[in-house]
Amino acid sequence: MKAWTRFRLACLLTILGILVLPNNGFGYEINDKLSIGGIIAGIGQYQSISDAPGFENEGRGLILLEPEISFTPTDNDELFAKFGFGAGNGLDGEGRSPFVIAPWGGNVQDDYKNINGRNRDYLLTAWYKHTFNFSEDHSLGLTGGIIDATDYMDENAFANDEYTQFMNGALVNGPNAFLPSYDIGAAIEWGLGGLSVKGVAMAMGTNGEEGEFDEPYNFYGMQFAYTVDFGLGEGNYRLIVDTTSSDFSNVASTKKERLTCAMISFDQQLGEILGGWIRFGWQDDKAAVDCKSIYSGGLNISGNLWGRACDNIGIGYAHLIGGNLDVDHTDVFEIYSRFALNDIFAATGDVQYMKDSMKAGDSPDGWIFGLRLTAEF
Repeated sequence: MKAWTRFRLACLLTILGILVLPNNGFGYEINDKLSIGGIIAGIGQYQSISDAPGFENEGRGLILLEPEISFTPTDNDELFAKFGFGAGNGLDGEGRSPFVIAPWGGNVQDDYKNINGRNRDYLLTAWYKHTFNFSEDHSLGLTGGIIDATDYMDENAFANDEYTQFMNGALVNGPNAFLPSYDIGAAIEWGLGGLSVKGVAMAMGTNGEEGEFDEPYNFYGMQFAYTVDFGLGEGNYRLIVDTTSSDFSNVASTKKERLTCAMISFDQQLGEILGGWIRFGWQDDKAAVDCKSIYSGGLNISGNLWGRACDNIGIGYAHLIGGNLDVDHTDVFEIYSRFALNDIFAATGDVQYMKDSMKAGDSPDGWIFGLRLTAEF
């Protein structure tokens, strides 16, 4: 059966499942131990660009299906697996977008094949977790398997989910934080009241370089976080530090170096209507890197303002300072409006402005107009 036929069949079966499930979304419990969930997303983006020879004003789209299954044999144990299927690469396809940062910050069709050079298709994560509960607000969780570092680090209440929040990669996670996904690793999560510490270690199959410079590497990261309520609403304040083994080429390709980054990611509710967030990060540039530092932030406007609590508007801006390659700096502005049709279906209109100011040559800039339709089940 061809991949496209399999994908259409998977989408059809999932949509039929959604239609017959109770209209509460966000997972369906088959019994008290087994549940299924996931998301179907359709994304379309049109770019109107200038100063970008070889690239066109054009629109592209993609459809993604990411189902997941969870089995909890006890209150302290969980087995989890997540899969990914796609049709189309959108503007992320080769030769489609002139920008260093992708206007769509999520997965595309090609990301589901030969994941991290492991000759593994479609299986994104598969892990086992055991949680030790010492008291009502004191716990320790240990996870091992195929994991995603972004599930544990660089979280943000208003700028962390490409399916429900910002679409541009610069506003989903810090691009200079090099957080890897979908490979072998382990995670530890400790929480005591409002304080939490998370650690991740992963063995990655590829460093993303070409030819003889392509090789596996190790990733290590930690996040320290504190959650507090100042009276206006909940706030989360995080410090992320991460590094890798010395398996990344320097600019001259004469030596292997490690990647190292420090980042803060804050979000704060400001009453029932407004929320604010920032994400600042700084990366070492001994290895060849596109982005050395990022300064980003924005606002979230709740649908409570117009009587629809599940709707929201997001406004975000990111200024990225280039590393030791071609980019001097990048500016990204994005505004989106998300309309929740019900607990499952949502539609989002999105507008982005991007500009890559290069150290030499053309400096592409332009507008990207997007539409995102999602079904979370």
